[in-house]
Amino acid sequence: MDDLNSGVDFASASGLEKAEAAELQRMLAVEQQKAQFQAQVHNFTDVCWDKCVDRPGSKLDSRTETCLVNCVERFIDTTLAITSRFSQMVQKGAH
Repeated sequence: MDDLNSGVDFASASGLEKAEAAELQRMLAVEQQKAQFQAQVHNFTDVCWDKCVDRPGSKLDSRTETCLVNCVERFIDTTLAITSRFSQMVQKGAH
C-alpha cells in the first residue's frame, strides 16, 4: 500500500513541479522584458545626452529640452520600426 501511495504523491508532485516551472518561466520572461526596457532607456539616455547636452546646468534650457524630446522620440520610432520589420521577417520565415 505504501508503494501505491508513494506513486500517487510523486505524480501530484510532478504536476506541481510543472506548474512551478511554468510560473518560474513566466517570471523570468517578465524580468527579461524589464531588463531589456532598462537597457533601452540607458541606451537612449547615453545617445541623446551626448547629442543634446553641451554643458550640464542646474536646469535644461528649452533648446536642450526640445532636442532631448525629439531624440528620444526618434530613437523610439526607430526601435519600433526595426522591431516591426524583424517581426515581419520572422512571420514570413515561419510560413
